[in-house]
Amino acid sequence: MVGIKDIAKKAGVSISTVSYALNGSPKVTEETRARIQAIARDLNYVPNMAARTLKRRQTNIIGVYLADYAGSFYGELLDGIKKSLETFGYEMIVCSGKKSHLFIPERMIDGAIILDWTFPSEEIERYAQRGHQIVVLDRILDHENIHQVLLDNKGGAALAIDKLISGGSQHVFLLAGPEKSYDSQERLEASIKELTRFGISYDVIAGDFTEPSGYRGAEEILAKNPLRPIDIFALNDEMAIGVYKYVRKTDLKIGEDIRIIGFDNTELGAFIQPRLSTISYSKHRWGMIASEKIVKSIQGEQVEDEHIYTTFIDGRSFPNN
Repeated sequence: MVGIKDIAKKAGVSISTVSYALNGSPKVTEETRARIQAIARDLNYVPNMAARTLKRRQTNIIGVYLADYAGSFYGELLDGIKKSLETFGYEMIVCSGKKSHLFIPERMIDGAIILDWTFPSEEIERYAQRGHQIVVLDRILDHENIHQVLLDNKGGAALAIDKLISGGSQHVFLLAGPEKSYDSQERLEASIKELTRFGISYDVIAGDFTEPSGYRGAEEILAKNPLRPIDIFALNDEMAIGVYKYVRKTDLKIGEDIRIIGFDNTELGAFIQPRLSTISYSKHRWGMIASEKIVKSIQGEQVEDEHIYTTFIDGRSFPNN
């Protein structure tokens, strides 16, 4: 593997001169820099990121931790993160799985943005205690090096339940997400609170935020043979789309026999027929704000926690009466 010693030997200069040239230092002339960079290209030189990180203690890379990459949810969020980081001179890597957690203590990244319910809170707090800067999007943690940019799950769920009640719902099926997911539990608790307040009965159907679990949930709901119309609040759009797929096998109609509201306003929800009624928020803005928070915290600036608020998107899956 070619190193800077090889470049220095071919260029007839010191190792430090090569280092200055490759790292943009003003200590070398532009002529020398151009000559050394040309030699590096000819030799197919690849910088050793680990070595540079140990020396500089900075990578200008932010790790974005996600539970998985499935579904249509993450694209807009990641685009917001990427574009915002670029304005600060940072890049991102998207991580999933336990081994990638080591990027934090090994300082392969300068900070982390976490939207991953499988990432233990105790581990996050341990890294924060060691001085690592972290922004979480899916939980509340009390530490000076951890900052929150949280979705207003409770407000969004209350909006959905209000629409169901104003539409004359007598019984609601709540299609829930993972038990350990902060977003799922916030939405579920707020939904139950609102339904109880108005004296509306409900059933909780287990799901995991995936389309197949929505499909299975619809099968379970219809097996109960409930009175029509059947009203469902799916706690994310992926599961709502699973309901659509199951209902296609029947003679029932979405928006008439089955009335459903989702959560997240994903692109797929806008294109299915009838259009999915759902809770919306700007995932792009969520990502941008998270990026601003992590960079400012790395730079030692004062950072305040923030919420992303929700609105209701009318669709024909739960038509207004």
